Amino acid sequence: MSLHGKTALVTGSTSGIGLGIALVLAKAGANLLLNGFGDAQAAIDQVAALGGKVRHHPADMSKVAEIEALMAYAEHEFGGIDILVNNAGIQYVAPVEEFPVERWDAIIAINLTSAFHTTRLALPGMRTRNWGRIINIASAHGLAASAGKSAYVAAKHGLVGLTKSVALETATIGVTCNAICPGWVLTPLVQKQIDDRALASGDAQQARHDLLAEKQPSLDFVTPEQLGELALFLCSDAAVQVRGAAWNMDGGWLAR
Repeated sequence: MSLHGKTALVTGSTSGIGLGIALVLAKAGANLLLNGFGDAQAAIDQVAALGGKVRHHPADMSKVAEIEALMAYAEHEFGGIDILVNNAGIQYVAPVEEFPVERWDAIIAINLTSAFHTTRLALPGMRTRNWGRIINIASAHGLAASAGKSAYVAAKHGLVGLTKSVALETATIGVTCNAICPGWVLTPLVQKQIDDRALASGDAQQARHDLLAEKQPSLDFVTPEQLGELALFLCSDAAVQVRGAAWNMDGGWLAR
């Protein structure tokens, strides 16, 4: 699969899942526009080592004006976006009645609303070129719920719904829109949950096992590289009739 001549924007791509996806797309020949608050230079260096043009924009994905600036930068630097990967996301855990309002607003803004804004701004160019791939990184929580994660679950369910609507609106042209729904991935957010359990139990390995066993029958983490390979497939001609899918890669989580 060659992506030479294509430009990909991956939001939240200075670490974790986003960086993993960016590296796979870059290896396939795509130019990359990275985004995120992590170590931008380290991410740029990793992607640049694979060849192709790479840039970073520090847009805060909770702010419409900064998203618009990001998309304008993409147009100026690359001539537009061919592959849009909406990956930026945050998490917070609390019961509904204790959930801080500002945390709810931030999670909805970054995990869901930002994807609406990037999509609405990327689609006109994709329509003109009659080629585009929109890949929304949802979650197993976009298809099933967990207690204490009301905002995250609501946002990810919303992202799956947005995916389906955009897929229908682009069904007769060369633009596809799909969602990837990962299970547990060993991101810093998940590692913190393991660390919290280990602090209580005194056994880090048991904490890791118990976290996985609750949801993921494979008892192993999904990797960013595996998610990147799935994203690459969704960019291919073989996936041109995959439209509006919510593709779970979750070690059996949703098979229960």
